[in-house]
Amino acid sequence: MERPANGPDDDHYSKAYGRFDNQLYADIRREAFGEDIGQNNWSTAEEHKRFLDWLELTPGDRMLDVACGSGGPTLYLAGQSGCRALGIDNSAQAVAYGTRVAEKMGTEQVEFVQLDADAPLPLPDASFEAVICLDAINHLADRRRALAEWARILRPGGRLLFTDCITLTGLISDAEVAARSRIGRYVFAPLGEDARLIGDAGLQLQLSEDVTESLALLSGRRWRARAARAEALSEIEDGTTYEAHQEVLRTAETLAVEGRLSRYVYLALKPRLSR
Repeated sequence: MERPANGPDDDHYSKAYGRFDNQLYADIRREAFGEDIGQNNWSTAEEHKRFLDWLELTPGDRMLDVACGSGGPTLYLAGQSGCRALGIDNSAQAVAYGTRVAEKMGTEQVEFVQLDADAPLPLPDASFEAVICLDAINHLADRRRALAEWARILRPGGRLLFTDCITLTGLISDAEVAARSRIGRYVFAPLGEDARLIGDAGLQLQLSEDVTESLALLSGRRWRARAARAEALSEIEDGTTYEAHQEVLRTAETLAVEGRLSRYVYLALKPRLSR
């Protein structure tokens, strides 16, 4: 599942990324996503291709991937566009895994560094043409500060793209909130809040699109792929961990299908300096 930036379940996510290359998990990803690019979110390779069109990255551009997890999507987007990329994550295991994959691929385009996305980033102003954060902004404690920080490091004319996979679009009970957030730390935002905070950060909203269909589809596929391998997974995960994953996935599917907890993608632009 998605990794919290710095929460009480960091050890859980570190363990998950520590065994990310286990063939069992690779099989689950292929069954759920179709094409396994090392993603651990709610996005297919086809959706990443759409993101590339919106980001308009070219060779020589720099992209920052915030809460990059395994680094698979970072490497995919950099490889497809020719851009240089920096992936940051709070998990040392995630960063180590991404670094190993980059070295195995023989690419020097992408670097992975352990950084806390909830803290000020030690990166220069106006140093990236693009910033992305896929299905992880909901783990950050201070979304307003994070967006301001991303705006700071974007160059004028640069683009920000992020997805929010727990956007409130209906009535949700306390039991459902607890089930959906059983693993990690989550901040639930009502529809409209992300767009408002984008504007507060000095960015111009270019696109807001409902992509809940992918959340509903992938959460169900992942639940079933894991359920089919319950016995094998029990040898790797303890029973509590396995059940927690399954409860999160099943709850995510139900709420997405019913349109009560949705996934949105946002594209924003940093205005060019006026003369």
